[in-house]
Amino acid sequence: MPKKKEQSVANLRVTLVKSVIGAIESQRATVRGLGIRRMHQTVEVRNTPEIRGMINKVRHLVKCEG
Repeated sequence: MPKKKEQSVANLRVTLVKSVIGAIESQRATVRGLGIRRMHQTVEVRNTPEIRGMINKVRHLVKCEG
């Protein structure tokens, strides 16, 4: 049986550019789920459909590169 090819998944750089103080609780939880703890912090996350959905939910709070 042939081995499966590993798909190389690119990383995305996500930066919090707007405070979560005025955001609803589910958006705060989404930002924490992305691994962001404070303003202007940048984290690298894998480019998967699940992460893309999280970024889409808080797109007004974050900047995404990659």
